[in-house]
Amino acid sequence: MRRALSGLALAGIVVLIGGAVATRPQPLADDALIDLTPDAGQGAVIYAAAGCASCHAAADGPANVLSGGKAFVSAFGTFHAPNISQDADQGIGGWSDLQIANAITQGVGADGAHLYPAFPYTAYHKAELQDVVDLIAHLRTLPADPTPSQPHDLGFPFNIRAGLGLWKALYLKDGWVLAEAPSPEVTRGRYLAEALGHCGECHTPRDALGGLDRGAWLSGAPNPSGKGRIPNITPGGLSWSEGEIAEYLSSGFTPDFDTAGGAMAEVVKNTAQLPDTDRAAIAAYLKAVPAVADPPS
Repeated sequence: MRRALSGLALAGIVVLIGGAVATRPQPLADDALIDLTPDAGQGAVIYAAAGCASCHAAADGPANVLSGGKAFVSAFGTFHAPNISQDADQGIGGWSDLQIANAITQGVGADGAHLYPAFPYTAYHKAELQDVVDLIAHLRTLPADPTPSQPHDLGFPFNIRAGLGLWKALYLKDGWVLAEAPSPEVTRGRYLAEALGHCGECHTPRDALGGLDRGAWLSGAPNPSGKGRIPNITPGGLSWSEGEIAEYLSSGFTPDFDTAGGAMAEVVKNTAQLPDTDRAAIAAYLKAVPAVADPPS
């Protein structure tokens, strides 16, 4: 009996060790960025497309001071956007380019720990590394700010970061949701919407574990604030033409002469900085994704 119990205990230890190894953070290779030449000017465009300021700029401060602090309420607790300014102590000014790239694309912090997916690295994971190093070069040009990051307010077991390895195994994927793009324009729009712009983070419903339901991609979702619903932007819920979508992403005006509000107003501030061709590409992508009908009212 004692031998059997010892065997079970040993097996349990092996399983725990194996699970810890299998779900440990997976950073980029040490030489992943070595052949890439940063372009801070192009990085400014990536910065706008990725919407960095929308989350990381303080609510009462300049848009280029990424001191963090905004609160994001979820079913798992409240997350606070961290300081990602160039302050060496409170921000990421002391991080290497590789450490920042690991955070953006792999969800791995400078200390080697998993980051929470309130930061949309499941989308940025698909970004081209050239765009990532360009973005980092632009971030290096922005001001430092000494404001400390606020801790997240999470209960058990969500405050245990080790469990995020299992979450990543389920949801950190390489493939595109729109597997086949019918044109180069839609291919570009797919990249902007699924990777840099991370549109699915708001417009796609989530499952019980907080992962995006790719089968209902961009079909709308409950607003985490509890107020209203984020709209369906597939062809089954959005009847606007490509031109009307592109205009909305430029000016914020809808075809009915309403204006973007709430979080979408921040998105439009970003998309308005993109080239006309990029806004047209996003519009073409939104008309190409599978239609999902709105639920009966």
